[in-house]
Amino acid sequence: MHYLVTGGAGFIGSNMTDRLLSLGAEVTVYDNFVTGHREYLEQALKNPGFTLVEGDIEDEEKLRSAMKGVDFVFHFAANADVRMGLEHPSKDLQQNTYNTFRVLEAMRANDVKRIGFSSTGSVYGEAEVIPTPEDAPFPVQTSLYGASKLAGEGLIAAYCEGYDFQGYIFRFVSILGERYPHGHVIDFCRKLKENPDELYILGDGHQKKSYLYVGDCLNAILTVIEKAKDKINIFNLGTDEYCEVNDSVGWITKRLGVTPALSYAGGNKGWIGDNPFIYLDTKKIRSLGWKPELTIEQAVVRTVDYIMENEWLLNQGS
Repeated sequence: MHYLVTGGAGFIGSNMTDRLLSLGAEVTVYDNFVTGHREYLEQALKNPGFTLVEGDIEDEEKLRSAMKGVDFVFHFAANADVRMGLEHPSKDLQQNTYNTFRVLEAMRANDVKRIGFSSTGSVYGEAEVIPTPEDAPFPVQTSLYGASKLAGEGLIAAYCEGYDFQGYIFRFVSILGERYPHGHVIDFCRKLKENPDELYILGDGHQKKSYLYVGDCLNAILTVIEKAKDKINIFNLGTDEYCEVNDSVGWITKRLGVTPALSYAGGNKGWIGDNPFIYLDTKKIRSLGWKPELTIEQAVVRTVDYIMENEWLLNQGS
């Protein structure tokens, strides 16, 4: 198998690249390195089955050329800046929705029929059904990010119907682990490194979230691709537990050996689009024989350890 991974120098993309190479596959990474890191590809670059193409998805000719001879596309490239989405409202549309269209068109030009897409649990908005199953009724969208990902899902589904593609759509909870680039764990580590005596927390600390370790995420994705046979396959990926932000703060501060005074912005969400309770029903993926190996606490601690072993990440911004 020959895979193309868009965003392959990013968090999930680079981890998937290493996993696929370890399984003996050929992998082409397509990345513009705006948010990706060359350090994440150090091992891949040593593998004869690996090819790196540096380019923007907007460069449609280069993308089509990079996709020649590919059997399967993992489309992980995206703008994942949920919190600041309202400050640049066109970015989600261009980078998440329109670039998904460009990827699909490059696939069509090269007769590539299979795509795995990183969607998000944010497409459920402030869900009324908790835990939230894949067939839950859709509420009003609460973030431009979630709306852009849902539009990408719609495009993939339409290409599956219209051009006989096979699509795998993964609605993630927040992913943690090695090469974790942004989110509350790195934000808190950064703040506590600057001032271990105080920690300011957005919201009231009682926001309820579910998280998944990146290794468990990869196992789930590969399980679905192996076993799910429908034209369009939609799966929630998460754990069967959730925690409060305050729980995560406790695990992080304990691991760092600090006892800061905590202060809160207040309210039940940190920003517009920060859904106060995210907990996905994962019965469907578990029915294929998958289950996570790490708890949320273990995933948080492992992420803290990785960040502190790679402190250069703290200088990368969010």
